[in-house]
Amino acid sequence: MKHILVALCLLSILSCQKDKAQADLIVTNANIYTVDDNFNKAEAFAVKDGKIVAVGTTSEISSTYKAIDTINADGNTVLPGFIDAHCHFLGLGFNQQQVNLVGTTSFEEMMKRVLDFQNENNKAFIFGRGWDENDWEDKELPTKNLLDKLYPNTPIALTRIDGHAILANQAALDLGGVTVTSKVEGGEVVIENGKPTGILIDNAQKLVLDHWPKPSRADYVNALLEAQKIAFSLGLTTVDDAGLSKEAIEIIDSLQTSGDLKMRMYAMVSYSEENLDYFLDKGITKTDYLNVRSFKVYADGALGSRGAMLKAPYSDKPNHLGLMVTDLETIKTAAERIANSDFQMNTHAIGDSANRAVLETYNKVLKGKNDRRWRVEHAQIISDEDFEFYKNVMPSIQPTHATSDMYWAEDRIGATRIKGAYAYKQLLNAYGKVALGTDFPVEQVSPFLTFYAAVARQDLEAYPEGGFQMENALSREETLKGMTIWAAYSNFEEKEKGSIEVGKFADFIMLDKDIMTVEAKAIPEIKVLKTVVGGEVQ
Repeated sequence: MKHILVALCLLSILSCQKDKAQADLIVTNANIYTVDDNFNKAEAFAVKDGKIVAVGTTSEISSTYKAIDTINADGNTVLPGFIDAHCHFLGLGFNQQQVNLVGTTSFEEMMKRVLDFQNENNKAFIFGRGWDENDWEDKELPTKNLLDKLYPNTPIALTRIDGHAILANQAALDLGGVTVTSKVEGGEVVIENGKPTGILIDNAQKLVLDHWPKPSRADYVNALLEAQKIAFSLGLTTVDDAGLSKEAIEIIDSLQTSGDLKMRMYAMVSYSEENLDYFLDKGITKTDYLNVRSFKVYADGALGSRGAMLKAPYSDKPNHLGLMVTDLETIKTAAERIANSDFQMNTHAIGDSANRAVLETYNKVLKGKNDRRWRVEHAQIISDEDFEFYKNVMPSIQPTHATSDMYWAEDRIGATRIKGAYAYKQLLNAYGKVALGTDFPVEQVSPFLTFYAAVARQDLEAYPEGGFQMENALSREETLKGMTIWAAYSNFEEKEKGSIEVGKFADFIMLDKDIMTVEAKAIPEIKVLKTVVGGEVQ
């Protein structure tokens, strides 16, 4: 009798299983923030062919679907995969092959890292990135004197953290024939006591870097795969690479086609007339993994290196306004050409003068339309009267810039202008959405630092007490949207990603803490338990 009952139970189970729909993956017992239009929560969902086919309770999904693989989340939080709306993914990968200068606390420490790197690698050319004189006790820009003594014959270029200045030794300057008389539009060769200091700002960097050895295809491949490993470990499933060459985009496409690169990428084409001609003629490229439909243009430089273009002089450098990296007529011409296509224009603008110029240009060529989703990248310093121009222009902002820059930003622009700086809530109110990113490797890769900076407006030492200009903090819901569905919207991809909904890619992450309820100071320490792209655990 006992054997008969067991057999009947097995038959019943098999019969139930037979009636269930087949899925590839089922996620159950999860604390899911779907980030749909109503910001609904759920417990489970089913995945088939890389896309979500059902969302509901654990009971509903378990009773309707059977699957090859299952993930029992055990109550852990599940979110749509994070989208970094502004980063330098390829640059992060190349950084792994160079001298890492991030976090140096003195010029001497920077020199030690250069020495240690060269002793280990013996490179014919030395390249590094990440120094920031604002983190040093002596906050003056460094000079090349010691580099000249240590490496008189080896060209060295050490890039500032923001990518808008380099320190080059004499051997590197000689590559480009840089002298006290060298001039370049949109850049500056810094001169002291009648001699170049080795500091080249913005476009002046090209005088040296245009003569630097070009990376090989193998270098590109290694860089992309290294960056992918880092990004997946932190829950990123889509990255917007803010400025790529034609060659880089072609290599990315080939690696995604072969299946080696599984990171989804929104590629902003680095602006040049040649690239504009080529890609406007070619048209938009769109696959499940690659979207090429935007151009990245630089209006001005960075605030840290005093290259951001201001309406009035810098508070700590009278008679200095910064500079336009791309002249306004070129920006206007590019905008008109892009406006006559289906491409998007994404322009780096940090200073209040650069923002005003870009906003006026955008609004003129777009003729009041906001569905083109043209973006201002960074949008760091805005005059009160200019926020209204963001009504038709999407702000693409990086919250950790506020917490990194707040130690010295007011010195640069003064107590009045700082009120319109890093004004994320005002930008959100103006457009209705914001796209959030990190700008890595300028900042750290972690999206949890982005989230923390947006809501707490503090650094990891809880400075400043009470938060920096908290009237411009974002709520947790706004922040999560900015890192998922709004970022997807900024990429014209909100119908395929950015939320856990039927028909969208099964791109999601599982966390060890609930990012929406955990104490704010614990947000930076949240760990990613799983990163899933298209239903595949990475």
